[in-house]
Amino acid sequence: MALKGQNLIIYTDGVSRGNPGDAGIGVVFKDSKGTVIDEIGKYIGTTTNNVAEYTALVNALEYAVKHRAASADIFLDSELVVRQMNGVYRVKDENLAVLFNKAQMLIKKIKKVTLTHIPREKNKEADKLANKSVNLHLSKK
Repeated sequence: MALKGQNLIIYTDGVSRGNPGDAGIGVVFKDSKGTVIDEIGKYIGTTTNNVAEYTALVNALEYAVKHRAASADIFLDSELVVRQMNGVYRVKDENLAVLFNKAQMLIKKIKKVTLTHIPREKNKEADKLANKSVNLHLSKK
């Protein structure tokens, strides 16, 4: 997939059933026209909702770096993650700090990154992928 130099529009979500509980992530990648070009949906084990949200963001950024995107406009329904990443809130939890630092390192490898908080209703595609991943895992138990 030739994404080098392109702007990616990315929607990320993380879910945890039980908090901590069975968790999954969903990431939807779109081109500048809004066409879905790729998706990530995976089960990530037992963890908290905030760790799942950060894990989804890290996966999105790793993808953008790997495919050498020029910029990434990332939309999340986690107000905590957006505010921490944008420097409004401090990161106090050490598990989140590891993911926060990884995300910050990846952001430096992309020319331009924006992180925007959106309402949960506008993040249905990523949410569906995250939940589908958890459901698939649970159905195999």
